[in-house]
Amino acid sequence: MTDAPDKPTKPRKRLTRRELERRRILMRSVGAGFAAVAAGLVGIYPVLNRIFDRLRPPGAIPEDAFLAACIKCGQCVQVCPVEAIKLGDGDEGYGLGVPYIDARAQACDFSCDAVQCVLACPTGALTHEIATKEEVDIGFARLARPDTCLALKGEGFKGLARGPDFPGLLRYEEIDRWEPQPVASYEYDLEICDLCVRECPIENAISLEKVSEDEDDARRIPVIHDACVGCGTCEMMCPTAPASIVIDTAMMLAAGEA
Repeated sequence: MTDAPDKPTKPRKRLTRRELERRRILMRSVGAGFAAVAAGLVGIYPVLNRIFDRLRPPGAIPEDAFLAACIKCGQCVQVCPVEAIKLGDGDEGYGLGVPYIDARAQACDFSCDAVQCVLACPTGALTHEIATKEEVDIGFARLARPDTCLALKGEGFKGLARGPDFPGLLRYEEIDRWEPQPVASYEYDLEICDLCVRECPIENAISLEKVSEDEDDARRIPVIHDACVGCGTCEMMCPTAPASIVIDTAMMLAAGEA
């Protein structure tokens, strides 16, 4: 018995040029869709995971609402007299271009006398419901490194608070009521270091308290009071490195991480 001959196979239909072009367009669209989703996930990851937990400018509404409302126009940056407000870098994902304050580098010392950044904000990301510096809520100060605090060790301070190369500015009212001065131009000679108290722009926000009833005990501890608005002047002016006193962000306070 002989095997049946194989059936001849149909030649594969060749795609027309138009069909090939449609297929290419489809593949490109699918690839672009995947790329867009991946880019979105990369952009939102730093935001969702709070990788960059920033101090926001005065008047900032709660973080999620702030990120949604801020249009990254930079108006708040332009009106700040001490250039305390910076814009987020590319590695911050959707935080790119969002304003923040690095208190150690340059605090918000309210040299503007009010809240010019709030007045400049066109969207309400910085709420227009505040009008004075005492109403601001940027964060809250904390003595993070008591073992390095000069006052708590009963020590004084003499010289430039942050050294000759520090570029930060501060309003020294006894020198110029209106023009912020370089911190590196002002020398101190303090029997007990009280820079965090001395230069705080908010009345009754921080004080130095005795640590004992011994009159010969020179040690004093910085105590932060409810009036603190988290402007960061204490952190900027602290002469220890790293700073003994720091500003906790609103998110840290809310999460109980401070």
